[in-house]
Amino acid sequence: MPDKVQLIIGDVAVENFVSYTMEADIYTADDAFSVELANPSVQIPGGKECKVRINGELELHGILDKITTGGDKSKNTLKVEGRDLMGLLVDAYAEEFIDLKGMKLKTLAERLLKKIPFINRKAVDYQQNIVGKLKGGKKGKSSVSIMDTAQTVSRIEAGMTVFDVLKGYAASRGLLFFLEYEGDQAKFIFGMPKAKGEPLFHLLRRKVDSGGNNVISGEKVEDLSKRYRTVKVIGQQQGFDAISMTAINAKGFAVDKTFPFEKTYVTKNNNDAQSPKLHARMLMTKMRREGFRLSYKVAGHAQGKSNWKINELCRVTDEVLGIDGTFLIYGRKFELSRQGATTMLELSHPGELQ
Repeated sequence: MPDKVQLIIGDVAVENFVSYTMEADIYTADDAFSVELANPSVQIPGGKECKVRINGELELHGILDKITTGGDKSKNTLKVEGRDLMGLLVDAYAEEFIDLKGMKLKTLAERLLKKIPFINRKAVDYQQNIVGKLKGGKKGKSSVSIMDTAQTVSRIEAGMTVFDVLKGYAASRGLLFFLEYEGDQAKFIFGMPKAKGEPLFHLLRRKVDSGGNNVISGEKVEDLSKRYRTVKVIGQQQGFDAISMTAINAKGFAVDKTFPFEKTYVTKNNNDAQSPKLHARMLMTKMRREGFRLSYKVAGHAQGKSNWKINELCRVTDEVLGIDGTFLIYGRKFELSRQGATTMLELSHPGELQ
């Protein structure tokens, strides 16, 4: 059954398209979309809020950035481009120096989102089942009490984007900052790539197709240049009253034992004594994704009753590439072309929470 795709702008729902692409990636700040309409006489002004529903599910909530009209002797064209709501945070800047010492992560997000249009400040949350351990904390303590511990970075610099501020603060707690959709609402989530659970999807490609293969094409990329064996994050606690430098300095490590030789990445995080280890873990998870990627094209935009989604686990059985395991969908692109509706999936190792 064909997928039902709707671009909703106010009270208008557009369903006839010449082509479209709709991207989503857990590591991309502002996911983009582009739509060419089959009816170029439709009046669509830029700057409008819009939603995309696929098979009844909300898959994108964003803003129309660019409208291009054109054509030739044979036909007129209308192309609409935009980004999801995170694009507003990428475009918004801190306009003054703001003292934030001791402010919690969620509180900071709600404060920074106050002046940004189209956004519900209360739609900021923590991903479920995030667990961790801070110095002096108990193992398995709930995510809010651990990840929302007040931080010691003292202020926001004028000229920083709202997204960069929240991304940096999230990194200090070993988290990413990304957009998810829950029911009819876009939610700004502090979380990590999913690490475990039952796969929601299944990709199958056998050398001899007995009727169950659902992969159009596939590719595996292993890139050692994007990976390190050790990630080291160091920091110095500003204003810490101690005689010994070892009491002032803080270090955190993450080690990828599957990397074949010693290669160390070093960066700094002066936030507080808890930050370096959490930040190192987050960086290592991202590097593992960049160093090992699976790409698959499939027909349509859904499997069973679920549209393909990022941050969901997928079982991959691919006899051509020699892959048999569970991987995480980090990126997803819905496309419509002359060849029909397809979905491009980017997968890698699941996230690892330690």
